[in-house]
Amino acid sequence: MGLKVRFNAILRSLQFVWLSIQLHFHTLREAIRKDGLAALKYPRKIQNAATADLFLKSSGGFIAYEDTTCVPSLLSSAQGKILELGPGPGNQLHRFDTSLVEFIYAVDPNPCYGDEIAAKAKKLGLEDKYKLLACGVEDSDILLKEGIEEGSLDTVLSIQVLCSVGDVKSVMKAVWKLLKPGGIFIFWEHEKNKDKVTAVTQACLNPAWSTFIGCQLTREILPDILAAGEWENPDDVVVSDEPYSPLPRVWGVLKKKA
Repeated sequence: MGLKVRFNAILRSLQFVWLSIQLHFHTLREAIRKDGLAALKYPRKIQNAATADLFLKSSGGFIAYEDTTCVPSLLSSAQGKILELGPGPGNQLHRFDTSLVEFIYAVDPNPCYGDEIAAKAKKLGLEDKYKLLACGVEDSDILLKEGIEEGSLDTVLSIQVLCSVGDVKSVMKAVWKLLKPGGIFIFWEHEKNKDKVTAVTQACLNPAWSTFIGCQLTREILPDILAAGEWENPDDVVVSDEPYSPLPRVWGVLKKKA
């Protein structure tokens, strides 16, 4: 039984990688058709477009799966002035309790999600309470222009994002600084599996996964979250028991110590 579960998990991962490869090839072909070989001078633009296409196409599946997890419950804690890390196509927008939201800022270095997020925000009546910034949380100059400074946020949200940032330590230190004393960090992430066989599988999958999906399967994320600063409730973090999964989850609602 365990072998079958492990195999199915690997197969699903490979199918997702293959879909991304196809979309990257399609995006590259269309870019060359439009701009000729000059398109090759902008690999980041091609990668951003292909990655956005992947997550836009798979958005419904991600939302449906997350509905079976603790994610909707986690989002119910979000309130006040909120910063969402890596919103992608806006999969979490419908989960916010709008009565608790003062304003939502979202930071994502990939600008290709703008139209999709704007349409969702308008549909949900959040167009006046939501702004997407094409940057990372470490880009303090851009954030300062929006009034996002140290000790100014009530909530920071990260749903499957820390696997894809350049440096988890620096991102989490920035997050901790931006939170008010008593502010909360809501997260649901995947990290390196404690099962040795699955960890080897993750290491084998990671070169293709990181290249075409854009995130890392082998990161140990939780230590960097906990080391970012003083939290009132580090023991409330939950680490799932998923020995066969290449995407084992860890989650929590951490409160910055006052």
